Amino acid sequence: MILLGLNIDHCATLRQARYRSAAFTVGGAVEPDTVTFALFAERAGADGITVHLREDRRHIQERDVWRLRESIATRLNLEMSCTPAMTRLALKLRPDSVCLVPENRAEITTEGGLDVVAHRRRVTKCVDAMNAAGIATSLFIDPEPAHIQLSAELGAPWVELHTGAYAHAYFSARKRAKQFARLREGAARAHGLGLTVNAGHGINYINIAELRTLPHLHELNIGHSIVSRALFTGIEEAVREMKKRMNS
Repeated sequence: MILLGLNIDHCATLRQARYRSAAFTVGGAVEPDTVTFALFAERAGADGITVHLREDRRHIQERDVWRLRESIATRLNLEMSCTPAMTRLALKLRPDSVCLVPENRAEITTEGGLDVVAHRRRVTKCVDAMNAAGIATSLFIDPEPAHIQLSAELGAPWVELHTGAYAHAYFSARKRAKQFARLREGAARAHGLGLTVNAGHGINYINIAELRTLPHLHELNIGHSIVSRALFTGIEEAVREMKKRMNS
């Protein structure tokens, strides 16, 4: 069975659109509440909750991650940049896992995988610190052989293959086939090196039909599409439907 890690960042995006200047992240008129959203998602079958605590704090806030750490019953996966400040925070928070991602303040959401080759020193320091603390580390990478090979050499137990290029190419048969082949080959290569294979970015209720056939998938991290569906059906039904399509 493929596991579902639900990214709830855009629940916080909705809250910040109205209450960015509020003194608190929950209580009083402040809504929606990220923890309540996560608990309803867990009740519907989400296998873990993912949040990206960005350096510019555009959606998820520190208060959110601490409340989630204390409240959820599944697993907390913290997406983070590999900076000293975020490393220190993760070591205090002690999430079940972290996923190291690139950050560009001009982007709307994370676009492209982490260049582990160019940033080898920083990534190594972060992976070593997480391994020493018993926190599983995933590297969010494009399905390129050099990045997969180095991820294994650095001792990260997991990789999360960036599926954004595939999602963008979905409605072009030729481009889509090319991107799916990259993902398939990347998943096989990562598995052969002993890495646990996750995937995420741009996954929705349509392209899941093909993405779920990638070999060796352990977990998919999905956020925007499920949060969008929840506006019409509620979060529990949105989670149940995605889980059904992932593992039909």
